Amino acid sequence: MSDLPLSLLSAAPAGSVELVADGEHLRRVVYGGMLKAGVSVDLMTADFKAMLVPDPGIDLSPSRGRDAPSIVDRLARMAQRGVEVRVLHAGVPSGPALQQLKRIKKQLDKTGSGAGGITIRRCPRLHAKAVIIDAERLYLGSANLTGAGLGAKADHNRNHELGVWTTSPDLVDAVSQYFNRLWEGEPCDGCGRKDVCPEPLEEPRL
Repeated sequence: MSDLPLSLLSAAPAGSVELVADGEHLRRVVYGGMLKAGVSVDLMTADFKAMLVPDPGIDLSPSRGRDAPSIVDRLARMAQRGVEVRVLHAGVPSGPALQQLKRIKKQLDKTGSGAGGITIRRCPRLHAKAVIIDAERLYLGSANLTGAGLGAKADHNRNHELGVWTTSPDLVDAVSQYFNRLWEGEPCDGCGRKDVCPEPLEEPRL
């Protein structure tokens, strides 16, 4: 696949486009996007942490939000109801995220659900951040899959992030193609970073 078409940069795409800044990431990308997925969620992130995702309206202060379910738990619940979840990230999931993935896998293995319909792959060159919902809605911006990035922290603790939320079919399709190209390992043969990726696109050992 070639790079994203230049036409997308020179003409306004069809479909709505909404600017997402700072704390709005939690409302738009997580509550209004990921948690409402009906078919699929594809995530690109440099960092993958077990960010806490409280229910809407819950105080995000550490003392109030520490009992909230993590994004791993949220993704597992989506997978249990039939949503296909794919996570492409650059490093190793944080320790808490790996522990929760192991726990969820054990629970779901008992019911024959495998790893809960969550597939994780790694590409150390990945720095892009995107969330594709049901192949119809897209977040594209700077935020990683972390509490500081996607806003699940209080105002004075989260990162300054900026991105767009769009229903543009052209943009959704272009980013989906880009995701799938990396997911299937198309750049692996000619990759110059094989020394830090001895097992391309490996999944975490659970």
